[in-house]
Amino acid sequence: MRPPPEPLHVIKRRREGLLRTLVDGVPYIRFLGVEFDRRGDELTAVLPFKDSLIGNPRLPALHGGATAAFLEIAAMIELAWSTLWDGVESEGALPDGPLRLPKTIDFTVDYLRPGLPRDAYARARVNRSGRRYASVHVEAWQDNRARLFAQATGHFLMPQPLRPGSKA
Repeated sequence: MRPPPEPLHVIKRRREGLLRTLVDGVPYIRFLGVEFDRRGDELTAVLPFKDSLIGNPRLPALHGGATAAFLEIAAMIELAWSTLWDGVESEGALPDGPLRLPKTIDFTVDYLRPGLPRDAYARARVNRSGRRYASVHVEAWQDNRARLFAQATGHFLMPQPLRPGSKA
């Protein structure tokens, strides 16, 4: 006889806990103010506008470094989220110990148009994820999902499982 399914509020709390643990592990995410909107297994990164993100006040336009960091954060969190998702769903618990994020090997940003002084959104898609290496594509928009202002492709080194006696 199969056990009854978990209550929805328990599943939601576990998913939110995993996402919060991932995001809280990177202080720069808080510094930029990046937030994540989770709908099932889909994440949308949100960069709320603030004046300190402006790089060129004459246009005004978002700073390219802030844009690149936003895209990289969206890619890394999506990659970690998608990697951990199956385990959390099947095992019913968060992994033990500190969560280790993928490390960036390279990250190429295409600036398609100036980022305007307003909120920005990004969604990442994992193209390939293996035991050691992953490739992710991420797109960013503001008012219209079809009018991207930046996109990027990144390659990441996946964290290896900790061996007994090794340090995080």
